[in-house]
Amino acid sequence: MKIGIAGGGIGGMATAIALQKQGHDVTIFERARAFGRIGADVNLTPNAVHALDGLGIGDLLRKTAARPEYRISRTWDTGEETSRLPMSTAAEERYGAPQLTIHRADLLAALENALAPDTIRFAAQVQSAEETETGATALLADGTRFDCDVLIGADGIHSAVRHSLFGEDHPRFTGLVSYRAVFPRERGEGIPNLDSFTKWWGPKPDRQIVTFPLNRGTEIFVFATTPQDDWTEEGWTLPGDIQALRDAYADFHPEARALLDACETVTRSALHVREPMQHWSRGAITLLGDAAHPMVPFMAQGACMASEDAVVLARALDGATPASVSGALKRYEEARIPRTAKVQQGSLANDWLKQGTNADWVYGYDAWAVELASG
Repeated sequence: MKIGIAGGGIGGMATAIALQKQGHDVTIFERARAFGRIGADVNLTPNAVHALDGLGIGDLLRKTAARPEYRISRTWDTGEETSRLPMSTAAEERYGAPQLTIHRADLLAALENALAPDTIRFAAQVQSAEETETGATALLADGTRFDCDVLIGADGIHSAVRHSLFGEDHPRFTGLVSYRAVFPRERGEGIPNLDSFTKWWGPKPDRQIVTFPLNRGTEIFVFATTPQDDWTEEGWTLPGDIQALRDAYADFHPEARALLDACETVTRSALHVREPMQHWSRGAITLLGDAAHPMVPFMAQGACMASEDAVVLARALDGATPASVSGALKRYEEARIPRTAKVQQGSLANDWLKQGTNADWVYGYDAWAVELASG
């Protein structure tokens, strides 16, 4: 079939790879003029790595990614460990894949490398979508129209495709601002557990520090949050004040503060969320990733859920014809909405793995084998 995808992010490209392997003619419309080395972190837990391995890009990911040794929870003031989950080889043995922490640009490059030539149309923004008698139409910002058998909205939390299907709505500001930074490993000399994914849990859920290795351990990523009454500034990612961030964590354990001391610069962005949806599709149009289920990053599952979506959607469309697309998209929804809603809600609650090691329901999911309703 002829398939259009709005958005060339992780979910959009992963979906295109899977669909092209089935022989479909896929075009991605990406608003950016090119992929740059922007952003920093993507935490791919075993469920996502297993999904991406099935697309054939796993070896390339492993060339630049780090493999955290443990997933550790620590208490903000005493430093006490409240959980320690073995990862790396132990995760590979248990779940069929390790956890990989990787620079976003390296992940996008691996995905783009696996696409057929000229799959992505850069500087092409889908502004709206329409159902048609034979499929769907994407209307682009330059006024052109793209007719297709299936249209997939993988265009993020501000999805134009979502707006076309279900009307205008606005994400809700959570009252939290996130800060992100990366520092060279040598600046963290003496800080323990730099080769692990470590979360420092604050006295309230509005303060936390998360750290893990990047670029085969040569760099360390740091994420932290602070409360804020509202967000009225233009832009979603802005320069942050590193000293103000350090001051906000002045009462944390010295090893947690040392992480912020090692950071030289930091960016900040608002955290927004939407409530889980009951439906993602209409006719031959559907949603995927943040367009369907935006979530706060406290379970580190945003990119992971998009990767799972990509595999399950492609499986649902395997063997479909234009006449059977609507039913295929319904099977995709039925397989994915309960899981992504649970992860959205769990992310917002922000208590997963604070204590205990109940990771199997997240990490053990196999997008290549999960049951789909019969067509």
